[in-house]
Amino acid sequence: MSNDWGFETRQIHAGQQADPETGARAAPIYQTTAYQFRDTDHAKNLFALAEVGNIYTRIMNPTQAVVEARVASLEGGTETAIGIPGALALSSGQAAETLAILNLAESGDHIVSASALYGGSYNLFHYTLPKMGITVTFVDDADDAAAWQAATQPNTKAYYCESIGNPMNNVVDIAKVANIAHSNNVPLIVDNTVATPYLIRPLEHGADIVVHSATKFIGGHGTTIAGVIVDGGSFDFAASGKHPMFTDPDPSYHGLAYWPALGPGSYIIKARVQLLRDIGASISPINAFLLLQGLETLSLRMERHFANANAVAQYLAAHDQVESVSFAGLPTSQWHEIANHLGGGRGYGSVPAFEIKGGLEAGKKFVEALELHSHLANIGDVRSLVIQPAATTHSQLTPEEQASTGVSAGQVRLSVGLESIEDIIADLDKGFAAAAV
Repeated sequence: MSNDWGFETRQIHAGQQADPETGARAAPIYQTTAYQFRDTDHAKNLFALAEVGNIYTRIMNPTQAVVEARVASLEGGTETAIGIPGALALSSGQAAETLAILNLAESGDHIVSASALYGGSYNLFHYTLPKMGITVTFVDDADDAAAWQAATQPNTKAYYCESIGNPMNNVVDIAKVANIAHSNNVPLIVDNTVATPYLIRPLEHGADIVVHSATKFIGGHGTTIAGVIVDGGSFDFAASGKHPMFTDPDPSYHGLAYWPALGPGSYIIKARVQLLRDIGASISPINAFLLLQGLETLSLRMERHFANANAVAQYLAAHDQVESVSFAGLPTSQWHEIANHLGGGRGYGSVPAFEIKGGLEAGKKFVEALELHSHLANIGDVRSLVIQPAATTHSQLTPEEQASTGVSAGQVRLSVGLESIEDIIADLDKGFAAAAV
């Protein structure tokens, strides 16, 4: 069957057929490894980047392209010079943040990151990237402009933070951090997983690149591991001379210099045609299709997530077995004001964490007594979830490192789902009753 690009491909129809370029209605699943060339010149042009089109699903796939177009639109990503979306869908959130960094930094380079991170991100930055020769300096207080500046080095290539920290629930003043980054001629990367573009669009506040673990709210149903990078097209990689990856010739593409040739959007093109080509962290067509199902209900789900989370946070704040609650929706939170500014009052995330009286053992009893909440290592599911970060997601960190990321021994993290709020709170009541014994 010939598609709109004129090549032959196998496809399994999943819902109404879509135009792969526009993503209208449901997209078919292009369950294929490779794509037939029209002739030898067509093949040569595709491999030389002289013509845009599909070669191999490791690099791009029409179903994947629809996901990329939709997420780029939601986040306000750039249009690229070669007509592909300013986004790249990948095999996982970890793959997205790894390629986002490797697309800017190599051995001998340095990045600056907020320390309030998901445990997997912290481990990547603290342990794995240094093995590749990329060092990372952590800023414990993301609100401290002087700390970001002090951490910056001549070889710094990027700043990194989460818009809403997991599980600290801090909300970063993106414009403040972006201004410091740009004054040092480096781009700001923002992980927008917890907020989603329904709540915060980091590119509108000065960020240059956005990453998502699409496993979470974008997919939304706990079925699909995936990640996405979005390029804002706002950073000038030629201005400072600090980014030779973009201004020097790439010998793997016959001397192509990405920025002079492609301009804004060259960041995401390079991530695809160089890093994804070589590292292969590709998303499967089936998983891309499942993300599209999640995207269709994103705004509706987030409204319910946020409403339920606000009610849960208020319940926790008033409970006599709770020592503290980390959630920007509470007026007592130090991040309540900036959260309102960035999110317009639509919500404050839906992953509240709290410190239970009795510490780790009380938290264990609490978690094990819950019935409605699933005890697993994920967030952003339609179902309510619970976990103890100190014993699981952040367990590889030292106590000092856990504290810097906002984790304590008695902390319990919730991911508030879409069930009725009465059922959610009734289940939490069971947990507290068990913890009191």
